[in-house]
Amino acid sequence: MAAVTAPVIACIGLGANLGDAAGTVQAAAQALGRLPQTRRLACSRLYRSAPVQAAGPDFINAVVQLQTGLCAPELLRQLQRLEHAAGRRRPYRNAPRTLDLDLLTYGSGRIASPALVVPHPRMYERAFVLRPLAEVAPHSVTAAALARVAGQHCVPLHPQPVAGRRTVTRRG
Repeated sequence: MAAVTAPVIACIGLGANLGDAAGTVQAAAQALGRLPQTRRLACSRLYRSAPVQAAGPDFINAVVQLQTGLCAPELLRQLQRLEHAAGRRRPYRNAPRTLDLDLLTYGSGRIASPALVVPHPRMYERAFVLRPLAEVAPHSVTAAALARVAGQHCVPLHPQPVAGRRTVTRRG
C-alpha cells in the first residue's frame, strides 16, 4: 500500500531518446496523473536537447507538475515502475533510454539519502530541465539560472505551448 502524506506539489522531469521518444514522454506524462493519490496539475511542452555527458540521439524532455499524497520514496518507486514498464534498462551510466523520470522537487522539502536527493542535484545545470520547469513552476526558476544554461542546445518541438497543456486532471 502506498504511503500517504498531506498533498504536496512535486515536479517530475521526463526524458527519452530511444524509440518513439515523443510518444513515450507524452504517454508517461498522462500516466503520472494516474498514480495513486496523485493528480497532474500541468505539463510543459516537449523540448529537444542534446545528450549531456553521453552519446546517442537527442532527447525529448518535458516537466510535469503533480499534486500527490505519496511520500517521496513511494513516489520515486512509482516513477521507477513507470520507467521499467516503458522498457528502461540501466546497462551503464548515462546510457540511452526509453524513459527517464526524475523527481526534481517535492514541495519545499530537501531530501538527502543514498536512494534520493531532492531537489535534484543537477537540475540547475541543465537547460532541458529548467526551460520546461519554468513553464509549469515559473516561481522555481530564476532568470539568472536560465541565463547560465543559455548556451545549451534545448529547443521546443513546437514554438507555442500546445492548447490545453496546463489543464488540471482530476481523479475521482
